[in-house]
Amino acid sequence: MVRLMSSSSTTTSDLYDLLRQRGFVQQVTDEAAVRAAFAAGPVTFYVGFDPTAPSLHVGSLVPLMAMAHLARAGHRPIGVLGGGTTLVGDPSGKSEMRQMMTKETIADNRRSIEPQVQRFLLGAGERAILVDNAEWLVPLSYLDFLRDIGRHFSVNRMLAAEAYKMRLEKGLSFIEFNYQLLQAYDFLVLYRQYGCTLQMGGDDQWGNILAGTDLVRRLEQTTVHGLTFPLLTTASGAKMGKTASGAVWLSADRTSPYDLFQYFVNVDDRDVEKLLRLLTFLPLDEIARLCALQGAEIREAKRALAHAIATIVHGTDAADTAQSGAVAAFSDGQGAQNVPTYAVAESVLQVGFKLVDLLADSALCPSRSAARRLVEQGGARLGDQKIGDLEHVVRLADVPDAGVLLHAGKKHVRRIVRRP
Repeated sequence: MVRLMSSSSTTTSDLYDLLRQRGFVQQVTDEAAVRAAFAAGPVTFYVGFDPTAPSLHVGSLVPLMAMAHLARAGHRPIGVLGGGTTLVGDPSGKSEMRQMMTKETIADNRRSIEPQVQRFLLGAGERAILVDNAEWLVPLSYLDFLRDIGRHFSVNRMLAAEAYKMRLEKGLSFIEFNYQLLQAYDFLVLYRQYGCTLQMGGDDQWGNILAGTDLVRRLEQTTVHGLTFPLLTTASGAKMGKTASGAVWLSADRTSPYDLFQYFVNVDDRDVEKLLRLLTFLPLDEIARLCALQGAEIREAKRALAHAIATIVHGTDAADTAQSGAVAAFSDGQGAQNVPTYAVAESVLQVGFKLVDLLADSALCPSRSAARRLVEQGGARLGDQKIGDLEHVVRLADVPDAGVLLHAGKKHVRRIVRRP
């Protein structure tokens, strides 16, 4: 596991202000109370992650980084892996019902994302807790749950929640309608078992978080709190982490450290300061220095951003290798061996491999149709040769012993090598 990079020291008394300065606070149930709780001593808080895929994506970095800041300041984090809630599916932020997943797939996904969450809790040491809400949700008796928990929820109030209002236009299934009850019950269980008094999550979770604070108040006669983060979007308003090739994942098997580095080194100039504040541990004065750079020098800030994020997610060695590969790929310098590699059998190259197929099979393009569009638009280059012919065939002579760089546009590249 990577050691979390150190930033300027943060005491519990100024932690809330730090979260605000770095852009983490979108909505909060009671700002004065949460600030006072941080200042008074260790707060037990939780963030949930539903294992809907074998990896978390870059959008999850905001809650993960918030957890890391709190853990490093001495607070007690609980990471909830939603093995139970994923069986239902969260309608928040979704225009259509999530695809139902088997229990086996959910369990496999949970095991895969568990170490990704653990990386960000290192600052808490043994104080950190990682649990699966399937432990208490799966054994529930449905009738008992309706009588003991369901009776405290107002259908009118639930339908007024933004997540449900958006879905009502296209149809909201009954199973999804139960999601808010289950998430609220999570808060109740965590309060009872661990003394958890704060839930944090993306801003699309605000209604669910309020339901949890209300349920704890009703059943335990105490006040707990909620805090939401802004959703990670680009300056153009698009959800961050979506590319032509698909999502940008935290798993090295799904998005290589090189591709993660490339994604962040190529973000819009307008997004750099926000991302440095949210997704790195760089001190605020260093971020201010980087963001004061003008013109071509803004590349320094982007390289700092990309390297910091790659270090946090994959470790220093992987980040250094990714940076070296990026320099080689776009300057023809040393280090081309660090560019992500795709190997083609010599027997295939002897017959000939269509460039369109190579672009798709090497994951430079998400599909053959996308590869064809790229070639037609003049965005494909093999070595120094720009290729605009859809029927172009790559042969053995095109791939030297050291390999050749295949470019898709200005930002994406693979080193093509041959294998016996």
